Amino acid sequence: MTLKEGQRVKLAADTRLADWTAMTQDAPTSPGGVAGSVLLAAGIEGTVEHVAEHEDQSHGAREYGRLASLLKAFGQDMPPGSRKQLEEQIASLEPEWTAYQEQRQRVTVRVRFDLGLILEDAHEDLFAPV
Repeated sequence: MTLKEGQRVKLAADTRLADWTAMTQDAPTSPGGVAGSVLLAAGIEGTVEHVAEHEDQSHGAREYGRLASLLKAFGQDMPPGSRKQLEEQIASLEPEWTAYQEQRQRVTVRVRFDLGLILEDAHEDLFAPV
């Protein structure tokens, strides 16, 4: 599912946010211990404000793409030994390229809930369209 900016969504499951730190009354300028957690209940609704797509491409996958492009563009003009070496390099990087192609692109969103909270950098799978 790909969410879009302006789309109405609801939280698909109860979601616990990370622990947060609070200031203590005795020392208002220094952080205290963990004060608690925030739990958001499934079904609360909000609006998607921002969608960010993250591409996690490894160095090996990038190198595979670069070398494959080089082979395609100049392979026919290369000396046989150089071409064979390039093909071997490409073959050695193929598992990383295959893994990259199979992985799903990570998408995060910022949602402003109707109750006033904003949840940022949340995985899109946490939400369902309204």
